[in-house]
Order: sequence, then C-alpha cells, then structure tokens
Amino acid sequence: MNNTQQILFKRDTEGFTKDLNAEVKSLITKDKIERAVVFLWVKLFFYLSFFIGSLVILYQNQYGNHFGYLLMNYVAIGTSGILLAFNSAHDACHQTFSKKKWVNGLIFYFTFNMQGTSARLWRIRHLASHHLFSNVDGCDADVDDNPLLRFSPNHKKKSFMKYQHFYAPILYSVYFIVWIYAKDFVYLNKKNLANLKNQDYPFWYTIELVVWKLFYVSYMIVLPYYLLGFSLSEILWAYLLMIVVGSNIFIYTLVTTHFTMETEFPSANEKGELPYHFAEHQLMVSMDYHPTNLVASFLFGGFNSHAAHHLFPNLPHTIYPKVTPIIVAKALNYNYKYNVLTLWDAIVSHFRYLKKLGK
Repeated sequence: MNNTQQILFKRDTEGFTKDLNAEVKSLITKDKIERAVVFLWVKLFFYLSFFIGSLVILYQNQYGNHFGYLLMNYVAIGTSGILLAFNSAHDACHQTFSKKKWVNGLIFYFTFNMQGTSARLWRIRHLASHHLFSNVDGCDADVDDNPLLRFSPNHKKKSFMKYQHFYAPILYSVYFIVWIYAKDFVYLNKKNLANLKNQDYPFWYTIELVVWKLFYVSYMIVLPYYLLGFSLSEILWAYLLMIVVGSNIFIYTLVTTHFTMETEFPSANEKGELPYHFAEHQLMVSMDYHPTNLVASFLFGGFNSHAAHHLFPNLPHTIYPKVTPIIVAKALNYNYKYNVLTLWDAIVSHFRYLKKLGK
C-alpha cells in the first residue's frame, strides 16, 4: 500500500450492519435517547460544577498556607477537568447534546480548551482521521505520530523500543505537558499527518491557539501565584502533580481502547482494500471494559463502551450501556469477535502488547 492510495472497507455482504442498525433503531427508541440526552446535560452540570468549584476553592485559599491542601486542590482541578472532557467535550464534538450545532460547539470548545489543549486541532484529528480509519497505518493520527512508542506492528522498530514497556509509564505521566506546550504547536505546522494531507491552517488558528494557551497558564499558574500565599515553586509543584495525575487518568482510559493484545491493526491489500467491512472493523480494533456498568459509564463517558461509540458515534454515550448488549448479541450471531476485559486486565494487556512490539 502506498501513501496516496485510497483506502476502502470491504462491502458488508453478510448484512451485519443493516441488521445491527435495525435492531438498535427498534430497541433504542426516541424517548430513550431523549432521556439519555437529559442525563448528558446532568453530567455536564455535575462535572462543570466540580471543575469550576475546585477553581473557586483554590482562588479563595481557605486553607491558608497548607501545602498539602494545595496539592489536593490542584489534583481535584485536573481530575474534574479530565472527567469533564470525557463526559461532555467528547460528546459535544460528536453533536449529541443538541440538534443546534452552536450549542454543541460552545460546550465542546469551552470544556476542551479549558484543559489547555486545542479543541479545534483535536477535533480535526479525531473526526477526520481516527474515527474514519481506526488502527489503520497511515490513516489514523492517533497511531501514526509517536516517535518513542511502537503502537503498531507495521511501524518501524527502533532498538530502544525493546524497553518501551518499562519507560512508557514515565512518558504517559508527562503526556499533558507535551500536549499543552508542544504537541498542539507541532500539529499546527504539520502539513501531513496520517490521512490528513496538505493541511494549511489559516493564521487565526495560531492566534486562537496562543490566546487559549495564555489564558490557561494565567488561570492555572499566574493567578494562583498572585492570589495565594505560596511561592512560585510550590504552585509549580502542585501544577506538576495535577499534570501527572491527569495524564495517567487520560492515558489509561484511552490506550486500553485500541492498543492491547486482543485488538487488531488491519492492513490494506495491494488494491487498498481492508480485510473487514466498516462495522466488523470497529469490533476488531476496539476494546471495551465494563461497558454496561453505570458507574464506569458515569466516570469514563462512554470510552469504556468503545465498540458502541465507534459504531454509533452520534448517539449520546449515556445510551451505550443499552446499546452494547445488542452489539454483543449480533456479533455472536454473526460469529464476529467482540473484545471486552476489565479495566485492570486491559491495562495489563496493553503493557504485554508494548513488550511484544518492542521485541
């Protein structure tokens, strides 16, 4: 396969997609979706209140000069911000909050950019790359842009990668430092990334990016330094702890959904055809963990029901616990593979996968 070849999925000659869609449409009625959307809004207000409340407590400095409380406060800000992104920003990106695009856009850009990361650039990668060709080399931006970790068996192996299962946790722990202060700027100036070719962003993208970054640093570091009775080094240590905790929550929620021993990396043949049709492909490349557990869904925002999300990205994630059993039953009927583990087992599987690819 060459880089300019058009990639195509096989045709679904067995009728799985039509059968699955009909079953979901029949069982997941309009009123169920409406209730799921209401719950989506409830979660938005819950996590947004958690996030803003944590910031207000920080600025009020009601705990005096107690450094331990400062650390816990920053961890609360980071954790609530990640959960807000999982449960609200992601769904808004997929237009599930409202039929009005501006409503989804407002929720998405505010909740995502407040975490110091570019909503606009991530949306392009997520919708125009990852969701189209998940785990396909040269077509999935989430796979094709990592010089230090080998996520795909089709990527070139570097000698130091035989240790990647050892050093990966260190890289994972500082992921947000890289994303916030470097990665977004790299993406802004990158012409080609996976299937995204000849990217030419307007100059106002740069202005927007810089303004949001400055705002993020201001409210997260500068303002606390001037309002609180802590030294700059103490503020920065607390911020770093927030970054480490948030990075680990983010990474282990996501890498387990595609990069495990059980998930596949399908390759196109010489004609550019992938071995599976689109729906089967999503089952082969996705990993679920606790997909019908309501607590897991409340925390992880549907990322734990990843097969359902890739098959029905325009449904609110709050309906996925009801959609997943339908997917599982249909996969069984058609003798298709369906991947599911506990979160812990998925994390273990991920590191076994890293070790295997590093050999």
